[in-house]
Amino acid sequence: MHLPYNYQIENNKHMNDKKRRPEQHLTNTKFSDFDLPEAIQSAISDLGYTYCTPIQAKSLPVILEDKNIIGKADTGTGKTATFLIAVINKLLKCQDKSTKALILSPTRELTIQIQKECQTLLKHTELESVVIYGGADYEKQKKRLAKHHDIIIGTVGRVIDFAKQKLINLKSIQVVVLDEADRMLDMGFIKDVRYLLRKLPAPDKRLNLLFSATINFQVQEFAYELMNNPQLITIESVNTESKIDVTGYFVANNEKIPLLIGIMKKLSPSRSIVFTNMKVTAEKVTAFLQGNNIKAALLSGDVPQKRRESLVKEFSAGKFPVLVATDVAARGLHIDDVTHVFNYDLPQDPEDYVHRIGRTGRIGSSGNAINLICESYAFYQPSIEEFTKTKLLTLPITENLLAEVLPPSKIERKKNNRNNTRGKQQTKHQKKQNNNKNRRRRQKNNTSTRKESKTTQG
Repeated sequence: MHLPYNYQIENNKHMNDKKRRPEQHLTNTKFSDFDLPEAIQSAISDLGYTYCTPIQAKSLPVILEDKNIIGKADTGTGKTATFLIAVINKLLKCQDKSTKALILSPTRELTIQIQKECQTLLKHTELESVVIYGGADYEKQKKRLAKHHDIIIGTVGRVIDFAKQKLINLKSIQVVVLDEADRMLDMGFIKDVRYLLRKLPAPDKRLNLLFSATINFQVQEFAYELMNNPQLITIESVNTESKIDVTGYFVANNEKIPLLIGIMKKLSPSRSIVFTNMKVTAEKVTAFLQGNNIKAALLSGDVPQKRRESLVKEFSAGKFPVLVATDVAARGLHIDDVTHVFNYDLPQDPEDYVHRIGRTGRIGSSGNAINLICESYAFYQPSIEEFTKTKLLTLPITENLLAEVLPPSKIERKKNNRNNTRGKQQTKHQKKQNNNKNRRRRQKNNTSTRKESKTTQG
């Protein structure tokens, strides 16, 4: 049920201060019902989990019988815990201690989050996990790979890089997980994932797990091609209206900033994410929010990795209430108590819409998604409604919602920062290659100069 707007404003002020964990999202299946090692059961108990979510209740019995699955469930319903429990269980029960697991994800943020959850579930075991991804200290990751590890969590490109250097023995991988597989395909990783999977033991010699919030025909075709007779497990989307209160406003382009600021000042959300389609728009929105006394930070694709990680930590710790992000952050950000998601721009891809609003209302808690439907992106509304099978409720814009806007603050831009970071992270091998190229170029230029000199003298 959608509540009247004035009612939302008054009641959200109270909801922001208290985390709500309704139990209707859980099943009657307990984790203790499964034959899991004591070390895993203790870690689950430490986290305060007793009952399984639907995807956990349906998937774990199948996986624990060493069967492959394709798992589809909403964002924030416990998919990560499902495959981590399965992976750790497999490794603990395996007689061959050289066996390893590989978990692939499409983004750095998601990779980091999986590692954090993995660490909590490993704390009563002697198993070790290692995380590898682009944009971070190359040599440090290389040294960590050289030490003992049982679980490799990484992005596709960095895993291939280290595998080609023979720092990862792909033949020792007996469990492989593809998380957010649809995103991998959307980002053009299909050839790279195929390359990796074909270097692993044969599909019938390993456990294969694929999870995503959306499963389209391309993902299913890909899964059946590279997995050994996987079982499709689908958890139907819960009624979005009962979990996330979704509303929208038809707004002119020139009124989007006043409307966003007006809503934020009335709601005063304690933790919210504003999504835009382009980096330049994200910069503009951040500047106006800051200029109007709303603490906000910008997260986009060209923010250096260390800064990205610190931004997410600061946002999670409540140091600022608003994170403005492009779709680079739509997946992989698992932050508790995000009360509101604002779609400043409607996304072009309906699947991106699902993952954006999935940042709030996670694992049964309630949340709010507010869409600004402007003249530039309104034509994406029908495809979103068709995909979600939900009609977007729109509300009238009253005068008190359009704020008096102060000038934007200045956003510092460090144009060369990313290039400088890459330069610092060059390996000795890369530097040697560059030096050799420069030497050959100088030799070629010197030869050409000598020839020209001889021709002139002749």
